[in-house]
Amino acid sequence: MQTTTLSFQNMHIHGELFTDVLKARHESFIIQKNWDLPQEDGMEFDQYDTPQSRWIAVHDFGRVLAGIRMTPTTAKCGIYSYMIRDAQLGFLDSIPKSILYEEAPVSEHIWETSRVFVAQDVPAKLRLGVQKHLMQEMVRTARENGATQLLGLCPRGWKRWMSRLGYQTEHVGPCQDVGGSLNQAILMRLNTNLH
Repeated sequence: MQTTTLSFQNMHIHGELFTDVLKARHESFIIQKNWDLPQEDGMEFDQYDTPQSRWIAVHDFGRVLAGIRMTPTTAKCGIYSYMIRDAQLGFLDSIPKSILYEEAPVSEHIWETSRVFVAQDVPAKLRLGVQKHLMQEMVRTARENGATQLLGLCPRGWKRWMSRLGYQTEHVGPCQDVGGSLNQAILMRLNTNLH
């Protein structure tokens, strides 16, 4: 099992891995969750897949087992910034404006995590290991890019799950229905997570 962080600067080195991540996202979010998202040629993408983002893939023998997208909260592309902030500003119909208790941050030290998935067919005996690899690479990549905090919209049980992996998070928004499941914004302070 390998874990790779992709960027527009290095994706040419990794062959079809970026395309495979977008195909795995298509399977997870469009096929399995039935979300109405942009798609083309079996790949899911949106306005946040820009050179400002990073994509983490846990993969094995050409198969993507898990993934996550990371975007700085200072990102700008046309009218868009990052998903949680744009939802709060009313640019996204699929996520409530009231997703955060306070105004969405814009700081070079805070990055957003989004499009987190673990492939449905990852066997239960491998799942925890895949999740650990994904979170460890997320923290490493965040720190490498100067982030001290990560903000994400996650399923309600995420905080407890992160705690089991040894990461401390806090809820920074109310629990709400997003895409047919209960989700809540969480913040992870990297200085308290020394993995």
